[in-house]
Amino acid sequence: MGANPSYITLYHTGELQRRITALGRLLGPCTLCPRDCRVNRRRGELGLCQAGDQLRVAAAFPHFGEEPPLSGQGGSGAIFISWCNLLCQFCQSWEVNHRGEGVAVSARELAGIMLDLQSQDCHNINFVTPTHYAPQLMAALPWAIEQGFRLPLVYNCGGYESLEVIQLLDGIVDIYLPD
Repeated sequence: MGANPSYITLYHTGELQRRITALGRLLGPCTLCPRDCRVNRRRGELGLCQAGDQLRVAAAFPHFGEEPPLSGQGGSGAIFISWCNLLCQFCQSWEVNHRGEGVAVSARELAGIMLDLQSQDCHNINFVTPTHYAPQLMAALPWAIEQGFRLPLVYNCGGYESLEVIQLLDGIVDIYLPD
C-alpha cells in the first residue's frame, strides 16, 4: 500500500472531527443536497429523499464492475447506501434508492464493514449514493482509522451535490465518481 490518504492527517490534527461535526449540522435543517428540503432529520423528520437520521446500508462487497483503475485485481469495496437524493425514474437500483431496502448501521458498524473490505484486499471504499448520508458515513472514519483503516475513499454520487458538502469533504474523499 502506498502513502496514507489525506484524511489520516486531518484525523491527527483534529480537522476531520471538526468537518464531521459541521456535516452533522447540515442534517437539521437538512441542506446536504441542492434539494434543500430543510427538514430536521435529527428529530426524526424525513427528507425528500426519505432518509432519516440513521444510516441505512443495502449491501457491501468487493465490486469488480467499476472502471478498471478503481476495481483493479481486488475490487472496489462498494458500500451501497439506501435511499437517494436524485430519485431518478430510470434508476437501476430502484429497490435500494426508491424503497430504501437495507439495514440501519451505526458508525462503529460501518467502520467494521470498511475494515472487512480492506481485509479482503479491496483497493478503496466506494460509497455508492452517499450524498444524503455524508455526515454518518464520515463519522465512521475515526473508528476505522483507530483500527488501521487506510484505503482511499470513492464518493460515487449522482453529481447533484451542495457546494458546502463538497468543500467539507475536500481532503477526506480521494476520488469523486459522479454517475
